[in-house]
Amino acid sequence: MNRFSLFCILTTVGISHLQADPAWPRFRGVNGSGVNSPETVPASLSDETRKWSVEIPGSGHGSPVIFGDRLFLLSAVPQGGDAAEAKGAGKGKKGKKAKGGGALAYQWLALCLDRNSGETLWEKKFDQGKFKGHRFNSAASSTPAVDAERVVFAWGPPDQLTVVSLSHEGELQWKQDLGPVVGGHGFGGSPILYRDLVVLNNDQEKQSGNLLALDAATGKTKWTVDRRSERISYSVPCVYEADGKELLVFTNWQHGFTAIDPVDGSVVAEKSVFYLETNERAISSPIVSGGLVIGTCGFTANPKHCVAMKLEGGEWKEIWRIEKSVPHIPSLIAVGEHTYLIDDAGIGTCVVTATGEELWRSRIPGVEGSIFGSPVSDGKNIFFADESGNVHVIAASPGFESRGASRLGELCRTTPAIIGGTIYVRTETKLSAYGS
Repeated sequence: MNRFSLFCILTTVGISHLQADPAWPRFRGVNGSGVNSPETVPASLSDETRKWSVEIPGSGHGSPVIFGDRLFLLSAVPQGGDAAEAKGAGKGKKGKKAKGGGALAYQWLALCLDRNSGETLWEKKFDQGKFKGHRFNSAASSTPAVDAERVVFAWGPPDQLTVVSLSHEGELQWKQDLGPVVGGHGFGGSPILYRDLVVLNNDQEKQSGNLLALDAATGKTKWTVDRRSERISYSVPCVYEADGKELLVFTNWQHGFTAIDPVDGSVVAEKSVFYLETNERAISSPIVSGGLVIGTCGFTANPKHCVAMKLEGGEWKEIWRIEKSVPHIPSLIAVGEHTYLIDDAGIGTCVVTATGEELWRSRIPGVEGSIFGSPVSDGKNIFFADESGNVHVIAASPGFESRGASRLGELCRTTPAIIGGTIYVRTETKLSAYGS
């Protein structure tokens, strides 16, 4: 399939069929669903199923994206005397507090690999800046976005949020500086490509951020939406069809669910649905399933909320809500008629997507440490990694079934990617591919 044909599929397919597309173009694949189901992935990630494993320069918690035979990834390479300190930063697990450290100097690296062999096809170096964030964040926590014409990367030290567009051959198309990043946890948002737009949730602290769209061809700002956010967000928007029109939906602690017209950035509907009396943060990204948008918000020991919303006649309507064993960092996943929640401690919940009726809740065996990445699925099984580097597999089923775990042996705070019956997992120093 040539690039033009694939681009047409990605941009014209109905929302209800997004899960079957043959690319992984943004964080958690097509429309952030986390599902790519044409081919199944081996349940065991082992020497027998490993296709390749390569060292990745630098570090980062962002995921790979894939278009055709090319895989793209962002990394941050520590510079000079900061290299040793960066290597030990943020490794705390199993209840041990990690050191936060000060601002460290990095150079950002855009990488392109052959997805079939792991061979590096090209790399492009950018900037050098000082990054400081939460001890479990990284200087390259952003996942790129890719379509037939370009791949877009974003990173954000405190002084400058940068977005760049490259061709599939690594040629710089444009570079846009979007001002400072206000938020002690550091930048971690990811762009999406929607038709002719690069869209980014730039919610920051102290009401200093916005929602924005850039012209994908030039990088020029098409529209911005002012926000009153008090906490930096990492939630990546999704595309949602309501009343015959495609909209962009964002989640945020103060704003709740916001539906934006992508043509001009106008707010179509907004409803605050999260608890405003305690600090919360929207980290996980909303998903679309069964005509609903489902998103979460919360904060560590504070209440956490999973809310399913429907937009009709220009008004948001709450369909159901869950406030037990709700994930703070991992995103949700819907497979078939069911939605699955994997919380940060490894408790899984399955509900009927249409109603929120709980079918099962169970502690997933063998989880070591917290879960920072989000689950993905091949339509048969659900895969997710804990921070100790164990990739767990459970059945995408209305009855709970654990199908084991594979130990990769390295710190892992990332979300895998799935395409063509192969799963790609980024660990502390490596990117590995497993398939039949």
